[in-house]
Amino acid sequence: MCQTQVAEPEVETATSGYTHGVRGWRRFVGHGVVRVCVPVSVSAAATTNPFLAAPSRREGEAFHPTGTSRDTVYDAVVLDNDGVLVGRTRYDVLREATWDAFDSLSIDDPDPDDVESMVVGVSPDELRTVADRYGVAAEDLWAARDLHAHRQQRREIEAGRKDLYPDVSVLRDIDAPLGIVSSNQQQTVDYVLDHYGVREMFAAAVGRNPTPESLRRKKPNPYYIDRVLTDLDAETALFVGDNESDIHAAHNADIDSAFIRRPHREEFDLSVTPTYDVADLHDLVAICC
Repeated sequence: MCQTQVAEPEVETATSGYTHGVRGWRRFVGHGVVRVCVPVSVSAAATTNPFLAAPSRREGEAFHPTGTSRDTVYDAVVLDNDGVLVGRTRYDVLREATWDAFDSLSIDDPDPDDVESMVVGVSPDELRTVADRYGVAAEDLWAARDLHAHRQQRREIEAGRKDLYPDVSVLRDIDAPLGIVSSNQQQTVDYVLDHYGVREMFAAAVGRNPTPESLRRKKPNPYYIDRVLTDLDAETALFVGDNESDIHAAHNADIDSAFIRRPHREEFDLSVTPTYDVADLHDLVAICC
């Protein structure tokens, strides 16, 4: 968590008690406020997952504890989709979709705990364990789960319950090419872009394919970020997300990160240090322009 203390002139100094060495001191300028995140210790979570260990500050890279000028020019800006560009999908919607997936495979009376384990945060091992329990292929169970999740999310979008954030339009002020990396289905990402008429804003948009392998490749694995960076021919990119896995994925891709504090993240205590901590996309534009 970034604890703030206001100093004169209007400058907030934030001290983070989480992972160390995330490219040293960084700051953002937004709404006239400069925040400096100071990494001071290593998170215990970093020892349990190879993709959750933030890299140390690179040899010879300087810390920037003060000042308001930015010394990095980004040649691409990549954003998460859900919770950044468009509202998140309610958990109960995804749970209902998962029940529909089991029904579609003629799995009668599944254990509610098994269904719950397939809603979010699914690992390949969990998927195969549940699939084996009901005598179905893991590939078929996950394809059904993703298909019904997409259908439910499409209904949410059409009903106006999963809206584009109103500040998305300010991204047009950023000169660098824009990309999307999402752990949601590619179908759902595509539908969001087409439904809201913003596809032309993004030079690349990558989501998951409905396969078990996609679960290994999703964030915090940098696989999809690396794909988009290749598509954009980018080297000094900035990744924007609303989850800790987004920040870890940026670290693993060796690029800067911005944690966006949408209403559902205003009081969220981070256990990893992003390069920037921003309130909305207006702050992002202030960083990039």
